[in-house]
Amino acid sequence: MGNTITAVSYYTNRIEMLSKELVELKKKSAQIAWVRLAVFLATTLAIKQLWVSDVVILLGTIVVGIAAFLYLLSLNANNKKQQFNTEWLIHLNKEETDILDHHYLHRETGEQFNPPIHAYANDLDIFGKASIYQFINRCTSEQGKNLLAEHLLAAQSTSFINQQQEAVKELSGKTSWMQQFLAHGLGNRVTQSTQNRINTWLQEQQSVFIWKGWSWFVNLYSILTLASLGLYIADVISGYTFYLLTFFYFVFAFYQSKKIQPTYKLLSKIVDEVSTLYQQLEWLEKETFSNRYFNELLQKIRPNEQTTASAEINELKRILDRFDVRLNVFVFYFLNSFLLWDTRQMLSLTAWKQKNSGFLNQWFEAIAATEVSISLATLHYNQPAFCFPTISDEHFIFEGIEVGHPLIQETKRINNSFALAGTGKTALVTGSNMGGKSTFLRSIGVNTVLALMGAPVCAGRFTISNIELMSSMRIADNLAESTSTFYAELKKLQTIIEAVKANRKVFILLDEILRGTNSLDRHTGSKALIKQLIHQHAVAIIATHDVELANMEKDFPEAISNYHFDVQVANDELYFDYKLKHGICQSLNASILMRKIGIEMD
Repeated sequence: MGNTITAVSYYTNRIEMLSKELVELKKKSAQIAWVRLAVFLATTLAIKQLWVSDVVILLGTIVVGIAAFLYLLSLNANNKKQQFNTEWLIHLNKEETDILDHHYLHRETGEQFNPPIHAYANDLDIFGKASIYQFINRCTSEQGKNLLAEHLLAAQSTSFINQQQEAVKELSGKTSWMQQFLAHGLGNRVTQSTQNRINTWLQEQQSVFIWKGWSWFVNLYSILTLASLGLYIADVISGYTFYLLTFFYFVFAFYQSKKIQPTYKLLSKIVDEVSTLYQQLEWLEKETFSNRYFNELLQKIRPNEQTTASAEINELKRILDRFDVRLNVFVFYFLNSFLLWDTRQMLSLTAWKQKNSGFLNQWFEAIAATEVSISLATLHYNQPAFCFPTISDEHFIFEGIEVGHPLIQETKRINNSFALAGTGKTALVTGSNMGGKSTFLRSIGVNTVLALMGAPVCAGRFTISNIELMSSMRIADNLAESTSTFYAELKKLQTIIEAVKANRKVFILLDEILRGTNSLDRHTGSKALIKQLIHQHAVAIIATHDVELANMEKDFPEAISNYHFDVQVANDELYFDYKLKHGICQSLNASILMRKIGIEMD
């Protein structure tokens, strides 16, 4: 299979280029700081020189100095944003070089998504240390991670898979765009808590400021309060009268603000995440796509022809920013007393809610879906030799050419070809210890999971029906529930049998079934299970040490096919080639291994 030299070169070159940009940005930041100091000193010196001179020139100098200082502050803030963005991009590219070198065990494991009982997740290392999730996940938001986990835990529809494949192919050619999308999400990661908070607010019944006249009232109120301020400055009304009026303004404004406090408490501290959502949506909307998946996604999230999702989210951000003015007591005192600031923001929030409540969840979902597609597109870019599978409508077809396990480094990976067609078919895989049976089953299983979520798979060619994958490979006892290993396996097999009896389209992977009982019961039970699977038209691959089971091919030549992994022995040393071969295994290594540890074999 191919290599990843192109990807390594790209990421290395990006790191070098971005590192140079970061140095220049830091230089610019230092230059702005010096210019800001110079402006401050020059303005201070000019004020000192003009203090007893022309008042107009003095005021002009102050205004120009303050304006220049604020402009430089804004310039520096933008420069800092660029620095942070560049640092995140460098981080992303370094992360990819590490993953390409198979140094990914420091990444999120996704263990929180691992269900205690599942058809295959634990058997195939979907989550946890050295898992598929840890290897392919590039999501920054909790929603994206949740969606990726959902797709890893259940097959998607064939139409979705085909659309996702097209989206992944196109996205893999937009590597810098994908990285910038993720960089926007890394600064302030979007969480489910924020989405829940906004949804709680959207679902609340409006109980305050429901009078339709509030909009004109706040404007009239502001005209009256500012007029009284103007009259006081013009010395038309006395200080006593103005202060008395101001007291009443404050009391009235404070009374109105108390009504707003529950909403403010609910929506406070989410501005940073809302800003992230805005940046990601805007970046998504600016890009042009040819695939159906993203074009439909963009169409779905657009509220109407006059606006965009990002514009509406940005409006929410601006309202919440204005709400936060209340954190400055002195500014808040004036704005609220004279302008009913809180009431104005509450009215703006109410108008926003009425206009956008039906779209909010779709916007979060769009970000999550994009991150999942980026995760799969990054896998495709990093592993160009992986192929996109064909999903067949016919049940059952499996054909894999040069199938390997995606978590094994390419230099160490041994690939195998395998095919199975029709229902009521069982492939028996016999072989010696450490020969590769379990790895082969996991390679089939993991690539099936990837195929049925729209991802590329570790194979030269891969065709599979859209099926429900079920496995029994890694069984553990449960002391808390007083469950033995054997009983735990029986429970898992029961789930598989029930699915088969219900005529569900399942693809079954079994490794050393009934291992927790004596050899006679294990052989008898295994034989009975295989017969049952055949009679009920199930499809299975079963790995076993029980070579006697392979003799069932004589009784069921159309249903059972034998494969094996063997071992070569030379000078009491074992040599594995990990290649799948037709037929029954003839070479076993247990006696050699037992002799090596000191057991005196006859």
